[in-house]
Amino acid sequence: MAGHSQFKNIMHRKGRQDAVRSKLFSKLAREITVAAKMGLPDPAMNPRLRAAVLAARAENMPKDNIERAIKKASGGDAESYDEIRYEGYGPGGVAVIVEVLTDNRNRTASDVRSYFTKSGGNLAETGAVSFMFDRVGLVEFDAGVADADTMLEAAIEAGADDVVSGEGGHEIYTAQDSLREVAKALEAKFGEPRKAALIWKPQNTVAVDDEQGEKLLRLIETLNDHDDVQNVYANFDVSESLLAKMSA
Repeated sequence: MAGHSQFKNIMHRKGRQDAVRSKLFSKLAREITVAAKMGLPDPAMNPRLRAAVLAARAENMPKDNIERAIKKASGGDAESYDEIRYEGYGPGGVAVIVEVLTDNRNRTASDVRSYFTKSGGNLAETGAVSFMFDRVGLVEFDAGVADADTMLEAAIEAGADDVVSGEGGHEIYTAQDSLREVAKALEAKFGEPRKAALIWKPQNTVAVDDEQGEKLLRLIETLNDHDDVQNVYANFDVSESLLAKMSA
């Protein structure tokens, strides 16, 4: 698999061993609060909040933390966060999209720019690389909930556009405006998904050698470590040997 899926898989393996849980929970809570503040504080009526709660549950975030983050949205002490999308080029000419929630635009912009520069890449204007990605819905299930044929059949019936099944699980892709309906239909059959969210899916991938690939993966890891960064997407393809090395 290429692009974001490839990197996500090595981050998952590494993350189980050494991620700082408090930092992860803080990011998840921030997204829950922002989602609840922008819409209704009920996950059943607010698709973005529903997606945020699913993401938190997938990381075993305590129920109390989730409820506290939702309640915070209606309180007077809720911080105000700006949603910003940064776009740029990483090592090897790979297109990178960075989504952030920040209470200090200048600090975050400075940090993100410095990360790109130090990696040998460069930050560009908004819109500079996003045309190389499709904004789509993604619903994910663990591999054990169904075999590939059963999932494909159910996904087509639900109105999905594409399904990728493998050892890591099932990824069901939908049009932006179909995400909620497809997720609900599949949840009725297979139970709660581990993820249901809008993502940036690369239209094509850029093959990078191991030297550039290692720099790129380190850039993405550094970005993901930043408190304000919620998601990072990139259109790359690297070798299995580099993946094995980075996830060791």
